[in-house]
Formats: sequence, C-alpha cells, structure tokens
Amino acid sequence: MSVWMVSAILIIALYLLISEKITVDLTAIGIMAALMVSRILSPVEAVAGFAHPAVITVGSMFLISRGMLRTGAVGYIGQKILTLAHGNANLAMLVILLTVAVASAFINNTPVVVLFIPVVMSMCCEFNLSPSKFLIPLSYASIFGGTCTLIGTSTNIIVSDLSANSGYGAIGMFELAIVGVPIAVIGIAFLLVAAPLIMPALLNPSCELKDSEHRRYLAELYIPRGSKLINMEPAHAFAERYPNLEILELIRYSHIFHPPRDDVQIAADDLLLVKGSANDLVEILNHEDAELPTSEKGLSFGVGNKEPVVVELIIPPQSSLLGKRLLQTDLKRDPDLHIIAIKRSSLHFTEKQIHDVNLKIGDIILAWCEVDKLERLREGADYIVVEDVHHEIVQKRKAWKAILIFGGLIVAASTGLADIMMCALTAAFLMIVTGCLQMRDAYRAIQGDVLMLIAGTIALGTAMQKTGTSQLYAEAFLGIFSDFSPVLILAAVVLLTSISTQVLSNNATAVLLLPIAISTAVGLGVHPKPFVMAVCFGASACFATPIGYQTNLLVYGPAGYRFSDYLKLGIPLNLVVLILGTILIPLVWPF
Repeated sequence: MSVWMVSAILIIALYLLISEKITVDLTAIGIMAALMVSRILSPVEAVAGFAHPAVITVGSMFLISRGMLRTGAVGYIGQKILTLAHGNANLAMLVILLTVAVASAFINNTPVVVLFIPVVMSMCCEFNLSPSKFLIPLSYASIFGGTCTLIGTSTNIIVSDLSANSGYGAIGMFELAIVGVPIAVIGIAFLLVAAPLIMPALLNPSCELKDSEHRRYLAELYIPRGSKLINMEPAHAFAERYPNLEILELIRYSHIFHPPRDDVQIAADDLLLVKGSANDLVEILNHEDAELPTSEKGLSFGVGNKEPVVVELIIPPQSSLLGKRLLQTDLKRDPDLHIIAIKRSSLHFTEKQIHDVNLKIGDIILAWCEVDKLERLREGADYIVVEDVHHEIVQKRKAWKAILIFGGLIVAASTGLADIMMCALTAAFLMIVTGCLQMRDAYRAIQGDVLMLIAGTIALGTAMQKTGTSQLYAEAFLGIFSDFSPVLILAAVVLLTSISTQVLSNNATAVLLLPIAISTAVGLGVHPKPFVMAVCFGASACFATPIGYQTNLLVYGPAGYRFSDYLKLGIPLNLVVLILGTILIPLVWPF
C-alpha cells in the first residue's frame, strides 16, 4: 500500500512540477505535507532535507556567486572580451563561450549568464550581428562548464551528498572534469560551428542607447484602419523611402512575428516595432499611415537634451519582481518611467492587458524614459537593462578579497582539507564580514524556491527508499534491459535522466532517479559509482527545451526564440553527452 501511495505522490508531484500549476516551492511543501499526513515519513524525516548538507552547500554557493559578481571579479573579464577580440566576431564568441564555461565551473551559472547577456548584446551591436545566433550557445556553454567540477552546479553537490549517504563515497572537487572537460570541449566546438548556421538571424531591437549624432530610436508604430500599409510585407513597407529603418517585429494582438522569418502581411490594428533615426520616425508619423500607440504619445524623438528613449528591461532569476503583477510594483508607479508593454516568448501584452500578467524569468518590459533615467535603472538588480554591461553596482576595490576567499574555498575543498559544506559556509560568512556582499544582497541571492525544491525532493527520495518503491522501479527497469550489458544499461540511465531533466528541474531529476540508478547497479552486481556519475551528467544535459534550465529560459525572450530553436542544437548536444558519457564513464569509474 505504501508503494502505491508514494507512487501516487510522485506522479502528482511530477505533474505539478511540469505543468507549473503551482510554484515549485509550493509543490515541495505539498510533497512533505503529503508524506507526513500519509504517515509514510515521520515529521522529522519529512523535513530532514532542510538540514541536508546539500541544501546548506547550495545556499552558501548562491551567496559566494553573488559576492564574486558584486565585486566585479567576474564582470571585469567580460568587459575586456571585446578588446581582446580585436574586432573579430568569431574570436569574440569563442572567448565569451570559454569564459562563461570556465566561470560556470566554479560559481552558479545563472548569474554568469545574467552578466554575459548584455556583453553578448553589446558585441552584436558592435559587429552588427544577431544576438539570436549567440544567446542559446551562451546558455549551453554555462551548462557544459557546470558539469566539470563539484561546485559547478547544485545538482553535482546534491548527487555527491546522496552518494556519500548511500555508502558509495562523495565526488571530488575535480573528479568530474575527467569526463566533463572532453564533453564541454566537443560541445562548445559544435556550438561555434553549428549555431551560426542553424540559429535564426533575428534583428537586435535596441543597439542605440549610447550618445551619438547618428543615434537611432526604438519605437512602436500603430497601423490604423484604412492605412495604405495594410497588406504590404513589413520588410518592404518602408524600404524605398526609409532604407535605414529596420522592422524588428510585427505584433498582432498578443502574438509576435519576426520578419523576414515569418511570412506575414501588415493588417489593421497591428503594431510594428521599428528602429530608425529621429528624422525617419518623425517623417513617417507626419506623412505615412502610421501612428504612435497611446502608450508612446509622450515620445519626442531627438528633441532637447532629455528626449525619451525606449529601453528593454529583462527580468533575471533573482529579481524581487518575480511572481508580482507589474501594476503592483514600484516600476509601474515610477513617474519618470512609462511602461509600454511586456514581451514573453513570442507573446506581447500591451498596457491595457498587463494588469493580469505575473512576471516570470526572462520577461522583457518595454518602457520609455528620459536618457538620464538610465543610470538609476542600472543601479537595481531587479532587471537587466539591455545593451548595458554595467547592470549592477560593483565594489571593485574589494574584488581581491572575493578572489582570495573563493580561491581558499577551491584549495581547501579540492585538497580534502575540509568538507565542501564547511568550506562553502565559511566562504559565504567571509564574503559578508569582509564587505564583499551586503546582508540585504545575501538574502536576495538565496534562491528559496531551489532550496525548498531540494528539501522536498530529498523527502520524496527518502520515502521511495524506505517503502521499497525505488527498488521496485529498478527491478522493472532491469526487466526491460535484462539481456543487455552494464554499458548499455548505463547508456539507458543517461538517456532516462537526460529526458527527465528536459521537463523537470535537474535537481529534482537527480534526487528522484539516483536511488533507482543505485538500485539498478546493485541488482546487476556491479559497482554503483558509474551509475551515480551517469545521473550527474544526464541531469545536466538539459539542452532540448527552454524549461529544462533557468539559463535556457532567461535567453528565450531577449533573442525572440521559438521552442523549436532549442531542439535544433539541443538534441545533437544531448546525443553528444549520451555517447561520450557511455564511452568515458566506464573507463574512468569501472563497473
């Protein structure tokens, strides 16, 4: 009976985590409550995940990552990349991907991607390139880097602790690098070759925020009924009279089309997101059948020293605005900033619609403000100003302290001088007492939903082991592959974990499947270590969907991607991990 109850809780939890009917942290609380109410676990067992070393270590790493970023220890490197590239776009992209991969091997990769999105956007403006060619590779490079060290991703830390608790030893600081580095090198090489060929070439909305006599402005044009532009193709509507005007997007009701990728003609009530000079925009408004939407009536292009500019603000994972309605935030109440719309993965919500929209990771707020307002926008950590590398205030004078603290963490953990949890907690404490990180930033850096999810899924994993559910699933899994060799069964574990992590978080996938993988190895009569590593690499192979990993979701909106764009690069990369993992894991960790 207990097996069926645990299975029912597991199925319901999977449904809620995939569908996001409720938030993941609330789902985690529901898992613990259900296991207690059903008396499968005692109250102490159900909440034991909160005291698990993995939760403490992951929480500490969030603080350490934040301290490294706030002191400019990582950002300084990113800002020097364009200089090192000497005007070569391909070299710049190589340096960016390698820098992101190396940084993500040691600190949480989500803030690394947050930092480098503006770097990539600036590079694309500098070289007149499309950011949609580079932002998915940016996310994937960070994922590859995270698989190379114990602290590269929270999933590795969780698997290491669970493996140690099961009696099969913890994972060393650089133990994963033996397999992770070859996979990362081949994966990044594939990205450099395939991404420019496969990824869509969509125009960059806002490249003109710097002062320049040739500045171009971002604006929306409304097409009224009876306009002579109706039934024309967006790319040709202004091409003859305004050759320097770019049509970036066509917005019809709530859907966003990207000319010329989408075959669409202008219709009445459409909005055109365009970029052009002040003269061109004024001419169009005066002589063409197009108008400014109501939300943009205050714009006066190129007039005076305080003329308004339209900017895009991306919502990062640590934003305090997440889950809030825009109309309830200080951003909406700011008298110096006017909200035009919210953009979300091919959807466009106008000012009349946004009262029902709750903000999510990767949402883009389209707003206009005066130029001198930009400096104040840059000071906040609740959004990234597109095209702006300096999107947070950094304490560069304390960068050396942050580097010393972080270096001490790496040395102590990799040499076995102290346990990884002890090292991480001590480093987090030192980051705060030395002033590298303020307490208010420390609280904001902790991703509570991630920690809650880890605690909840640890409780579910405990219940699966206690009731024999994981053993039952392992026997069923073995029954399917009973006639296969351990190598092929290992490949099946990597594949199952990789598929699961496309729809679940990688942390939840690792916690749920690790007991099954260990039970499978025990049933085969082989050492479980290769199967532990298979879960590690498989859980991080979340390339094929935008929902598989936070960084994938973060770049979804800024580049205007579709769901299918992730499949184009993601499926080949999943195959790379599957094939190389199956070959290399048994060589490094024999059965």
